[in-house]
Amino acid sequence: MTSSSDTPAAFAAPIARFVQYVELELGRSANTVKAYHKDIDNLVEFACERGCNEFNDVGIMELRGWLAKQRSAGLSSATIARRATAARMFFQWAAQQKIVDEDPASSLVIPKVSKRLPHVLQQNQATQALDLAAVRADDDDPVHIRDRAILEMLYATGIRVGELVGLDIHDIDNSRRTIRVLGKGSKERVVPFGALAEKSLTIYLRDARPRLATSQSAAAVFLGLRGKRIDQRIVRTMVHEVLSMIEGSPDLSPHGLRHSAATHLIEGGADIRAVQEILGHASLSTTQLYTHVSVERLRAVFEQAHPRA
Repeated sequence: MTSSSDTPAAFAAPIARFVQYVELELGRSANTVKAYHKDIDNLVEFACERGCNEFNDVGIMELRGWLAKQRSAGLSSATIARRATAARMFFQWAAQQKIVDEDPASSLVIPKVSKRLPHVLQQNQATQALDLAAVRADDDDPVHIRDRAILEMLYATGIRVGELVGLDIHDIDNSRRTIRVLGKGSKERVVPFGALAEKSLTIYLRDARPRLATSQSAAAVFLGLRGKRIDQRIVRTMVHEVLSMIEGSPDLSPHGLRHSAATHLIEGGADIRAVQEILGHASLSTTQLYTHVSVERLRAVFEQAHPRA
């Protein structure tokens, strides 16, 4: 891909303004901003190859050709849909800003993405993983104590890994057993957690965090070895490591723990709108996915156990 420094000025300046708009005005996450930036850069590279010198030269044929190239390259339907969405957003904004005379992407069809049911832990597998983390923490290693608290909090709350690493001390309300998190679109919500998560978090804050903390720690709850706010990659690596020790467990990321927590809440009889609130979903249809997961798991148990299935 052409680097940003190689992008012609006629393209680079509008892209920079659009990225700022997505980040500051729409309040999208850093990952989303980065993805959209990459998508528009990719479009510009394609457009330049087709002889376009500015965004006004890009028409519906170039946009369709760009998406067709993505399909030929074997990109997933989800990635192609996101790139189409990024193009739609960009040109709608560009038309409003008079950067282009008209919006060529208004008729661009965004491919439908089939929703695959996420892999989740069985409830006994989640218990085994948390028990294993507790055993590891018995060695009094501050990292193992921290990891146990992280696993407990991810599973107890269903929060995103980005929300977890962004937690500050003042976001914790021990009296109510809740945390305040900043979710997608800079939307704040309060999420409850249980007694076992409270216990592991209290032990971490009392016994382990002070041993990890440095002058650079500020108010961050979870710290890395150098005392700074823990990196998401460290959390992902740890989750993979622990789950790899559980026989039959799927290889999940922290987001897989979020899926598992939501599914287990639904299986336990939680109201779907309450789960929507806990997870911070803007749409109820997103939360309803976990109802489908529960039904599919029930169907699998039936087919395996019933003599006339």
